[in-house]
Amino acid sequence: MKNVIEIDHLTKNYGKNRGVSDVSFQVREGEIFGFLGQNGAGKSTTIRSMLGLIQFEKGQIQILGKDIQKNQQEILSEIGYMPSEAMFYPSMKVKDVIKMAADVRKKDCSSEAAKLCERLQVDTDKKISELSLGNRKKVSIVCAMQHRPGLFVFDEPTSGLDPLMQTEFFQLIREYVKEGATCMLSTHVLSEIKSHCDRVAIMKEGRLQCVDEVANLTKSNAKRIRMVKDGKQEEFIFDGNMNQLLRELAEHDISDILIEEPSLEEIFMHFYTTEK
Repeated sequence: MKNVIEIDHLTKNYGKNRGVSDVSFQVREGEIFGFLGQNGAGKSTTIRSMLGLIQFEKGQIQILGKDIQKNQQEILSEIGYMPSEAMFYPSMKVKDVIKMAADVRKKDCSSEAAKLCERLQVDTDKKISELSLGNRKKVSIVCAMQHRPGLFVFDEPTSGLDPLMQTEFFQLIREYVKEGATCMLSTHVLSEIKSHCDRVAIMKEGRLQCVDEVANLTKSNAKRIRMVKDGKQEEFIFDGNMNQLLRELAEHDISDILIEEPSLEEIFMHFYTTEK
């Protein structure tokens, strides 16, 4: 299976502000790839570097087998990108915004756009200024999907969408992927990763923490420890050497202990905490 995205030792600095440091991962053809991290973890910086929207200091990025720094326009023509902020000219009507997005690509996307607008319940006669955040998000989704690209890149796409529209959005993604597309989904919502992604990369403070299949994360060596130690209740996730932990605990008064598999949410959150 070939890689659609290859990021190799990406580093982008913003002076005193955090960027990303030494990030490397690949996205395979035909998968839904989750890109997980809290706000400020470096997800958007990585995506903007991928698309050539910002310049990076070190590393190499290849999209669809091409170097983004040498072939940006050619690459972008084959991508459906949805930024985290849905910004449009407020005085324009929705149908004109959607048509303009298609015209920029020099494609007639009217048939696909009509299907998407029906599925997502988009009112095309309204002006952008009349729309809620969720409805602007839906317009952004249509603009990203209507040309049926081979690669979708979504940055926090579901914020502002009601649950019904979130379900419809992911159904659309599955349909396009089934037909051969690839999707990279940046989010901080754990349930979206669990329900829809094949693999996930976890970012924290500008650095990559883990890349693995979602199913494999539940098979990790991490354990949830609940115990009463020296008369006090303690609970934590532990992924170190279990024999060493037991030796350390033997030096304390343990009146009760439970060792069990952590939930997927706890495994993800474990990467965000300072202490293990």
